[in-house]
Amino acid sequence: MPFFKWLALAQVALLARRHLGRLTPRERRRLTELARHGTHLSAGEREELKRLVGKLEPRAFAFGAADRFSPLPLPRRLAGRPR
Repeated sequence: MPFFKWLALAQVALLARRHLGRLTPRERRRLTELARHGTHLSAGEREELKRLVGKLEPRAFAFGAADRFSPLPLPRRLAGRPR
């Protein structure tokens, strides 16, 4: 695998770490528990999962990861919050 692909993978791993760092250790454990239950969640648990995932800012993570792999810079307007 070429060096630049390894570098991009390392950058995405650091980006994921940064986003996971937005959760407290207790929230990370709870997120893991909820994710393991998969589709067998109550309505309250689904709302809790949605709240925890929202704290991770998935749109910003996806933009950051795509930006690391893109050969051209992505438009910054894509990184913003959804309307």
